[in-house]
Amino acid sequence: MRILIGVVGGLALALGLLWLLQGLGLVHVKPILCAADCAGIEGRSTLWAVIGLVTAAAGAWGVVYGFFRRRRS
Repeated sequence: MRILIGVVGGLALALGLLWLLQGLGLVHVKPILCAADCAGIEGRSTLWAVIGLVTAAAGAWGVVYGFFRRRRS
């Protein structure tokens, strides 16, 4: 179970960092796999920066909990 939490945490950490960098306007990625008329984030977005920061923090916790915490006996 801890390994699953660590892997999901790693994915959340990577996705959160991407959202944070996009929200700060440092990275520009065109939308992919859109089902409708999708538009990319233009410029800075405080909302996406905060969402990315929270997701990255939760992912970092998952990585630490899943891979680096000692098991209690």
